[in-house]
Amino acid sequence: MMRLIAKILAMLPLRVTHAIGAVIGWLFHQLKPKARAMLAQNLRHSGLYPDEAEFNRAVKQNIAHTGKSLIEGFAIWGSSQQRALSWIKAVKGEAQIDEALARGKGIIFLTPHMGCFEITSIFYGSKHPITVLYRPPRKSEMEALIVQGRSKGQVKLAQTNKAGVKALLQALSKGEAVGILPDQTANKGEGEWAPVFGRPAYTMVLASKLAEKTDAAVIMAFGERLPKGQGFVIHLHRLAQGAIATPAQLNAAVEAQIRQCPLQYIWNYNRHKGVGA
Repeated sequence: MMRLIAKILAMLPLRVTHAIGAVIGWLFHQLKPKARAMLAQNLRHSGLYPDEAEFNRAVKQNIAHTGKSLIEGFAIWGSSQQRALSWIKAVKGEAQIDEALARGKGIIFLTPHMGCFEITSIFYGSKHPITVLYRPPRKSEMEALIVQGRSKGQVKLAQTNKAGVKALLQALSKGEAVGILPDQTANKGEGEWAPVFGRPAYTMVLASKLAEKTDAAVIMAFGERLPKGQGFVIHLHRLAQGAIATPAQLNAAVEAQIRQCPLQYIWNYNRHKGVGA
């Protein structure tokens, strides 16, 4: 069923996919009041929208973007590499990739849950090899769809376990790239508490350790979702060496990225689990 949905969505124009996503986002947050409450709570704690009317508009727009993110993911998984790439309208900062590769120490791409994070690895994997870390879903049929859908071009996937970390190190040792979702809550014993938007979040130490061990270049990547289904613009921003030496610094980099386009961040994710509201 999931494969069929992905194939159907892949055949639709992106503007239709996004329209469906906006409706799905609204329905989901109506049926899941806890998710809506989490979204509103996290967005309010960010302090980005102090005006109440502006805050309420931001919540509604973010709900739509969250639905678009979900549905476009299925569309990308069900699409060919060529079709997915056709949705990319511009890449800003691409020269930084060549500069980073010239160092020969690999690249760590940090892609928060913001905008179309699925499209960034597909873009890079169409030109160079990249190993992307992912957390397997609970349902095996979903994992098969995700693995097949993301493994386009030169994209390889690595699970969030010891074998996956080894795969990332091997890729970096060969001067290749790896992709990490830096705002994903770390597994127990694999993170540290560090602030993001002034609140503690259990943050992964993996990205910081990889950067320290390999001296790889670190590039923030963001797939901006254009209005009316026009496609995506990929933004790349290389961080200074040592910029993510600690989980706190990693969160600061993620926070700076979110501030560029907060409406497209997935705010209903509970990064602050275990912390009082």
